[in-house]
Amino acid sequence: MNKLTGTITSIQSSSEMSIVEVDVSGDVFSATVLETPVSATYLKVGKKIEIIFKETEVAIGRDLTGLISIRNRFKSRIQNIVEHSILSTIVLDYRSGPITSIISTKSTHRLNLRIGDEVEWLVKTNEVSLCPIL
Repeated sequence: MNKLTGTITSIQSSSEMSIVEVDVSGDVFSATVLETPVSATYLKVGKKIEIIFKETEVAIGRDLTGLISIRNRFKSRIQNIVEHSILSTIVLDYRSGPITSIISTKSTHRLNLRIGDEVEWLVKTNEVSLCPIL
């Protein structure tokens, strides 16, 4: 599980859900949650929060251009690659700590991924969970 700590900077709510933006070392992550500031007291601008997302939800891209609907899109260098017959684990050197992605080994080869390469990693807003820091 990937975990990063940040500060809530914005909350947009309607009836039972919110889009929450979290600043993590100068990058803004977005999360869609089925809560609002009324139903969840931890949802407050300025509050420290942990964001969590699975390794299997981290997509890797090279030479991406144009617009895309995925709001969580960041650049990092590949720190390590562990290939297995079906899946590969890619460890990225992100500014707030390592990010792990699990992708198919076929994709690792198709993208010609190597340690030290700069890539973009992406996570959909609905795949990011928020956890209050107690």
